[in-house]
Amino acid sequence: MTDPSAILLPGPWRHRFVPANAARFHVAEVDGTAGASTTPLVVLLPAFPQMWWAWRAQLAALGEAGYRAVAMDLRGTGASDKPPSGYDVPTLARDVAGVIRSLGAQEAVVVGHGVGGTVAWSMPALQPEVTRAVGAVASLHPLQMHTSAVIRAMLGRTTARRLAFVQLPWFPERRMVRGDLVVRVLAEWGAPGWLEADVAETYRDAARIPFAAHSAMEILRWLVRSTPRVDGQRYLSTLRTPVRVPVLQVHGAADRAIPVRVAAWGNGAPYRFETVPGAGHFLPEEAPEQTTELLLDWLAGLR
Repeated sequence: MTDPSAILLPGPWRHRFVPANAARFHVAEVDGTAGASTTPLVVLLPAFPQMWWAWRAQLAALGEAGYRAVAMDLRGTGASDKPPSGYDVPTLARDVAGVIRSLGAQEAVVVGHGVGGTVAWSMPALQPEVTRAVGAVASLHPLQMHTSAVIRAMLGRTTARRLAFVQLPWFPERRMVRGDLVVRVLAEWGAPGWLEADVAETYRDAARIPFAAHSAMEILRWLVRSTPRVDGQRYLSTLRTPVRVPVLQVHGAADRAIPVRVAAWGNGAPYRFETVPGAGHFLPEEAPEQTTELLLDWLAGLR
């Protein structure tokens, strides 16, 4: 097992623990505003099977560019609390909204990757009062995930097999803690050759934090199991409200989890879709410079 303090890695940020929604959340924060600023708070949400550290390149760059930004560990991940329940997307969205308020901000740009992107996409419908804009990295709009085109595109990929596997009780958690599931997902969904040994070991350490593996599985289980249930249908119905805030969607051309050909989602709002050539699912780390450049260019237009 790993102590949560082991993933409070050093860098040009400070680690904070913020109360929100009856839990405590870890954020790594940079503040380049030097007092009053017109730039919005930027909240970065990680993907499975990662944690805040996945955003390390963008976090440093945002601070240098004069933004206040936080990379947040979602409920159950990294050094955040891991309560026994609350791993549905509406609760995760309330967590993010609570963290934004606890940080003293009225609103924020919410940028999410993978599962974090699902939460980010959901924020305008579930927490509109705190959502200034949405960035979705390697993440489809949740409604799009239920279309026949996306389902057909994913059936032949490891994504569908992994989502089916995590529905099993306790065995996926064991594979995360004692086996190779974390490394397999990172390698299978990214572009070939991107994963370095030290990066893989960092995420394996994060998965060994007590209850972290189970919490990660519970989020993925809810995404699948809730679909035919009342709570899942209520959630999807809420998301049918058109997105009214600016959206940046970035996808890797070599993403092996979600093919780029089914990724774009026009919604009537100010919408920008960008593709990163040669990059796979884990864009913030596989293509840090391109991802950072796209993010900063988009954010500049929101001021």
